[in-house]
Amino acid sequence: MLFLAITSSVFLLMLLTNAMLNLIFQQQLWGGQPGNVKKTSVLIPARNEEKTLGKLLTDLVNLNNQPLEILVLDDQSEDQTAQIVQNFAEKHPNIQLLKSKQLPDGWLGKTHACHQLGQAAKGRYFLFLDADVRIENKIIADAVCKAKKHKLALLSVFPKQKMRSLGERASVPVMNFILLSLLPLILVRKSPYPSHAAANGQFMLFDGDVYRRTVPHSRHRSHVVEDIAIAQDFKTQGLPTACITGDSRIKCRMYSSYRDAVSGFSKNVFMFFGNKPALAFVFWLFSALGFLPVLIAMPQYFTFYIAALLLLLFTYAMVSKQNVILSIILFPVHMIFMLQIMINGLVIRTKKRMIWKGRSLG
Repeated sequence: MLFLAITSSVFLLMLLTNAMLNLIFQQQLWGGQPGNVKKTSVLIPARNEEKTLGKLLTDLVNLNNQPLEILVLDDQSEDQTAQIVQNFAEKHPNIQLLKSKQLPDGWLGKTHACHQLGQAAKGRYFLFLDADVRIENKIIADAVCKAKKHKLALLSVFPKQKMRSLGERASVPVMNFILLSLLPLILVRKSPYPSHAAANGQFMLFDGDVYRRTVPHSRHRSHVVEDIAIAQDFKTQGLPTACITGDSRIKCRMYSSYRDAVSGFSKNVFMFFGNKPALAFVFWLFSALGFLPVLIAMPQYFTFYIAALLLLLFTYAMVSKQNVILSIILFPVHMIFMLQIMINGLVIRTKKRMIWKGRSLG
């Protein structure tokens, strides 16, 4: 039991160190000369996005510095997605509606949609945005500036998550907890190792020449978590990448309920752990229950353990722009959710089949 107590303490200190490094070396998207948005293609894959797409397009047309083009690919939607885009295109000549081709064998829907967008784009930079993202002025210009400054092949941003329901608050923060306690994001740019890769498909800015040469969505056409796979692939090829979080100018309401969050996170939770479920469950075990061996074997240090845990929760909430008090209060619920999506992820692996937006992912 003493060994477990010491291991739990070391594990917690490791997570706290990583979170503190993310706070100390938090990267910003502003500073320097604004990037040239007029050379940027904004690319939006859209399947049944009538509830959110119009808001994103409104954000884009309200930018002071207009992108070269805004291409929206209607991926065989069954709602009013295409009509919404067409209405915008009639008023704004830089907006264009594309229609997806039939999904070929061996492809997943999103990778096929993004690949088609990349083939049609004319810009110097390609910015892939999910349809449920909201952006504010200068975020694109500053992202291009950051990419130019560091000669990045890929720059990805984790949006600030908008959470309205209790179900969302009980689930969505888990993503940031795992990410920011496992990986100092500065290493995504500084380290050459593919294990230090991270990306979020909600906001991915590519160097257009690199994208055309590497065709990343085609290379990872059947990968459920293509964003992380692309980032790892780029690192393997020695292509500079970076990942940033905590910029409030890009927001997203990822899921609208607890049930949606379970379905969404279950398909990719193991990718945070190198696609190794055993590591994921070890992480959960020490994160959720690490206090027990400390309480039993080293009760004199239990107060210090709890203080370190609270500091960890405070730090990751600050970096990800989440409510600190709720992050602490709901932490036990977050651990229950994490266990649920891991178990669900194992079930999906066993069945080798998951439905997402009306399509099979396996």
